[in-house]
Amino acid sequence: MAATKGKLIYKVYRALSYGLSPLLYLHLRWRVLRGLEHPFRWPERLGRPSHARPPGPLLWFHAVSLGEGLATIPIIKQCIQRRPDLVVLMTTTTYSAFQVVKNCLPTDVIYQFAPLDTAAAIDTFIEYWKPKVIILMESELWPNLILGASQRGIAMALLNARMSAMSFNRWSIPVFLPLISFMLSKFSLILPLSNLQAIRFQLLQASPLVISFAGDLKFAVEDVGMSKEEIKKVEDLRSQLAHRQAWMASSIHRGEEEVILQVHRMLLEAHPNLVTVIVPRHPQHGKEIALEMKKEGQNVALRSQGENITSGTNVYIVDTLGELRYLYGITSIAVVGGSFLPGLAGHNISEAAAAGCAVLTGPHIGHFSSMVAKLQQFNPMSVLQVHGKVDLEEAIKYLLKDDKVLEAHRMAAKQAQQALASGIIVGTWNSLNSNVLRSAFG
Repeated sequence: MAATKGKLIYKVYRALSYGLSPLLYLHLRWRVLRGLEHPFRWPERLGRPSHARPPGPLLWFHAVSLGEGLATIPIIKQCIQRRPDLVVLMTTTTYSAFQVVKNCLPTDVIYQFAPLDTAAAIDTFIEYWKPKVIILMESELWPNLILGASQRGIAMALLNARMSAMSFNRWSIPVFLPLISFMLSKFSLILPLSNLQAIRFQLLQASPLVISFAGDLKFAVEDVGMSKEEIKKVEDLRSQLAHRQAWMASSIHRGEEEVILQVHRMLLEAHPNLVTVIVPRHPQHGKEIALEMKKEGQNVALRSQGENITSGTNVYIVDTLGELRYLYGITSIAVVGGSFLPGLAGHNISEAAAAGCAVLTGPHIGHFSSMVAKLQQFNPMSVLQVHGKVDLEEAIKYLLKDDKVLEAHRMAAKQAQQALASGIIVGTWNSLNSNVLRSAFG
């Protein structure tokens, strides 16, 4: 009965996606004009390929954005190493992911932008690429993609599976529950991020038989390599900070800069030689912060302009993409943003921990609460969670005043991350191979 209702709701969704296709096309063109889509490759979002399909069985990985895309790379490399006979296709949705991920992928991996979840775009994409297996990351649960693939006999897995409380409540509504139940029944493997996530998927009627655990792929931080020019830029910045105390606020969202800059001003009173490094989530936001601060007469250096940190510089803004994991290595304290305002859901803290930073985060961490909890369970000093600008100021002062205390927090973060990362890639591969790949590819 539930499957019948799910099929009916899917038919309605599919018909609506056909009807809305012209509007979605106009929306896509508007995004191109705003610089949110690739200026030349945007037709890929309609399922139109820009690369020849090589012969051979094809494995398709899909992640929505930059963090998920980077977390996919180690398992892609594992698949290539274990199954060199496969053609591997990688898609992401966002332009920011494209700008970074395409340069981190192994050479033989084909990169495309993901198709919109309209019936026409998905059908065009799948009919051209003909994947035998689709591996989705985190929360990419789209009806046309999942049910269209299932109708063609394509096997599917969901890695790092997560469902926010808001999404869970929405899918639990009686009108939507049959559809999500029908979609989840099409997966051969679901690897949730935590026990809580596993419970949410089971409450949405995913079969317990397909749910397993392997760990959070975002713990498996990997050095994806840097060009000589990129290494030089990071080393130049390191040398500019050599005799200065510094802390970094990374992945900052709009509005959070007010918290960070207030803390910065308070810290300067006790540490006049301090440099605050701000890495906004979006480069344009960094330019806006710099403009406002310069209007106030402050000495701000902007990375995209090649501006150096001089003796009078107290704020350095990184308005570039793809460097964050390396920049963590130049500061001893990392405050990971996306966590200081209600409605935000945190960001990956394991990169900062892997680099040996003392790690701090705000109270609004969403599905990253599991990552924070695991690190703190291993060592309570590995992550400091603060609850506002006063707490944040006090925590940074506490770390700056004693080198031994700072070093203890840095070592705690690094050791916890390394312990939790151990075995994740092999465990994920084993689950994927035994539950999906072996039966699909032989």
